[in-house]
Amino acid sequence: MIPDLAALHARGAAQQPSYPDPAAVDRAVARLRTAPPLVFAGECDDLTEKIAAVTRGEAFLLQGGDCAETFAGVTADNVRNKLRVLLQMAVVLTYAASVPVVKVGRLAGQYAKPRSSDDETRDGVTLPAYRGDAVNGFEFTPETRTPDPQRLVDVYHSSAATLNLVRAFVTGGYADLRQVHTWNTDFVRSSPIGQRYEQLAGEIERALTFMEAIGADPDEFHRVDFHSSHEALVLEYEHALTRIDSRTGSPYDVSGHFVWIGERTRQLDGAHVELLRHIKNPIGVKLGPTTTPDDALALASRLNPENTPGRLTFITRFGAGRIRDGLPELVEKVTAAGVQVAWVCDPMHGNTFEASSGYKTRRFDDVIEEVQGFFDVHHALGTWPGGIHVELTGDDVTECVGGGEELAEIDLGNRYESVCDPRLNRVQSLELAFLVAAMLRRA
Repeated sequence: MIPDLAALHARGAAQQPSYPDPAAVDRAVARLRTAPPLVFAGECDDLTEKIAAVTRGEAFLLQGGDCAETFAGVTADNVRNKLRVLLQMAVVLTYAASVPVVKVGRLAGQYAKPRSSDDETRDGVTLPAYRGDAVNGFEFTPETRTPDPQRLVDVYHSSAATLNLVRAFVTGGYADLRQVHTWNTDFVRSSPIGQRYEQLAGEIERALTFMEAIGADPDEFHRVDFHSSHEALVLEYEHALTRIDSRTGSPYDVSGHFVWIGERTRQLDGAHVELLRHIKNPIGVKLGPTTTPDDALALASRLNPENTPGRLTFITRFGAGRIRDGLPELVEKVTAAGVQVAWVCDPMHGNTFEASSGYKTRRFDDVIEEVQGFFDVHHALGTWPGGIHVELTGDDVTECVGGGEELAEIDLGNRYESVCDPRLNRVQSLELAFLVAAMLRRA
């Protein structure tokens, strides 16, 4: 039995909006409860099976997308660009590392963000912090910053539009492997990483021509399985979109295929763990440097009591300077306990700092160092480094410093578009894919 919203909030739910109008919240929730599902239970089960292969060391998870989606970002170009860079990364990982890649977008639901403070002060004026378009607006005015539950309905419609676009792209020919050259734009092609990608694309094209010549043309060449994910943060939204599957009688959160619990909301007796332990979707938990092995074991016991492979993913986010010290004991003790879990590295959230210009940024070298540390730890322990979880965009933004383009702090203002955290741009994302592919070959 899924607990009701009042029972969840009674647990002192963390990181929730303070809505001024309870009646408006009730109206928005009632509207969402009657809305059709965004995803289907069978699709969630398929993803669980794919992540089970990751858990067994037979596949690699690539999860990526915006830090925080915006309603204004729901355009064909924006969605296609994000999909394109994820497909490019997956092709690099699959071909260069010879391992199946499970593709999960951080999209079609990633509209809410936890914040370190409830308020923000500018020039002596204090207003509620921006918690993502699901809650309030980015513009610093009292009207825009007031949490509005109608935005949850807007999240649903924006997510539906995004999923419609993604499904059209992946089934309508755009994801066909013969498109590997067309996925590369002039901008990427003119860079060293783009040229390296073009070389790999040429090798793939020759391989496909050979396969076609011998009469082999499987469906997998023409389409991809692509799943959506987001942090399950705003309880009203996730609860309203939790439905009972007619096939099995089990509850699924039909707001996305894969949902995760953040570092700030993973309290064992908290509302988010309580809600997600009841749903049958594959789920994740972010684990930061304060996580103890006992914390991880207790979360696994609560969220995956039957120890089902593919059900639970631990997404570690330690920071480049802490990964080698903090991760080994965690992996060692969880593995020794026989816990079935996929280990995934989030190399973004532990490596954020403020540049002298005031922009939040990340160093590309720190991102790579954390991924390398993640691989080194798993290699030393004989366990499988199961995937990466990355904030990225398909656009030519200037939000993270370093990489092959050698972006400097002075360049951040050229095209800084994120409303929350800095993302890798398309060239940095492709560069990351090549570097991770090299790590996988050595794993």
